[in-house]
Amino acid sequence: MIKAIVGANWGDEGKGKITDYLATHADIVVRFQGGNNAGHTIINEYGKSALHLLPSGIFNPNTLNVIGNGVALNIPSLLEELESIKAKGVENVKLVVSDRAQIVMPYHILFDELEEKRLEKAQFGSTKSGMAPFYSDKYAKIGFQVNELFDEKWLEEKIDRILPAKNTLLVHLYHAEPLSKENLLNTLHEYRDAIAPYVCDTVKLFKDAVIENKEILLEGQLGTLRDPDFGIYPYSTSSNTISSYGPIGSGLAKGCDNVVAVTKAYSSCVGAGPFVSEFFDQDAHELRIRGGDAGEFGAKTGRPRRVGAFDCVATRYGVQIQSATEVVMTNLDVLGYLDEIPVCVAYKHNGEIIYDFCNTQQLYECTPVIETLPGWKCDIRDITDYHDLPKEAKNYVDFIEKHIGVTISMVSNGPKRNQIMKRK
Repeated sequence: MIKAIVGANWGDEGKGKITDYLATHADIVVRFQGGNNAGHTIINEYGKSALHLLPSGIFNPNTLNVIGNGVALNIPSLLEELESIKAKGVENVKLVVSDRAQIVMPYHILFDELEEKRLEKAQFGSTKSGMAPFYSDKYAKIGFQVNELFDEKWLEEKIDRILPAKNTLLVHLYHAEPLSKENLLNTLHEYRDAIAPYVCDTVKLFKDAVIENKEILLEGQLGTLRDPDFGIYPYSTSSNTISSYGPIGSGLAKGCDNVVAVTKAYSSCVGAGPFVSEFFDQDAHELRIRGGDAGEFGAKTGRPRRVGAFDCVATRYGVQIQSATEVVMTNLDVLGYLDEIPVCVAYKHNGEIIYDFCNTQQLYECTPVIETLPGWKCDIRDITDYHDLPKEAKNYVDFIEKHIGVTISMVSNGPKRNQIMKRK
């Protein structure tokens, strides 16, 4: 069984918690795209953890965790995360890294920072983790795969090919210091020594796992609307965030049997770009500080997330692109303070009511069409059976399910692993 867990929206939907929950029954959990530019916040018996590269199954001693070939591998960040969770008492960590994964170089981060600075007000809201320069190099065929670290002659020749172009940009476009071949080689040698114990031929690993009918979870980063093809381009990430990329970024030879799309009970996002159902001023502040265990602030950046009403248009599109077979709704408990709960059911564009998600330029011209539902006005975090929820809370879930067109199978009513209720 191959199951993907992906975001239906802009990211920050609570995928890490759901993966952590489902990983208790999984043999393998795989990160298949993205890098340490976003994070999954998990609260379990080890406390609160923000994972940026490690798969969310890392807390389960019986689960093998895989960094797939589609991941932007920041080796120092990965090692730092490993040390962090070991310090919390996590033992018997099972982790492997694909020998085909590509490495985030220090100059990728440098170029990301310099470009955002150069763009000034036109910048994309990058986390400055090097993602765009990394993926640019990957597809320009001048990146470094993990397996290349173990061939000294190959490394030197490749650096000699890369340096002139990199230094031309650094010196003449960004007016920065050039890179040194010696320093780059030393960095790559350090990376080689540090990552060597984890390197694995994941294509063979998954071939055997499929034959043995292993339970495999593919863990996505961010969400549909950050995909560079189907999201709010150019305010997107640089890797494909959709479930159909999961088998490619993992090294699997077959597609997904089940796709779980995660969405919040309201909307949130970090970064720039159109956000039709966005709240502002006091409404935004109130929802932001109540959102989840630590409020609505980015796990990677700490930046305040933009928040708004649940967007049925964006979510219906998101689950469609993800080929979702079921949906999990998180953070339902957060809305318990509202007398009435607004929901964006359509957009108004040039005077016309529309129900389909638009391209980025059109989204900027859209305004939300809002319906309000009665709130439940109580704390639901201690409820463990979905049927014991207030009728207003269940009606809210029913309303959302009807509008997005995919069954909501589970509802989360708090940040902890056990605060998840099966609905049907």
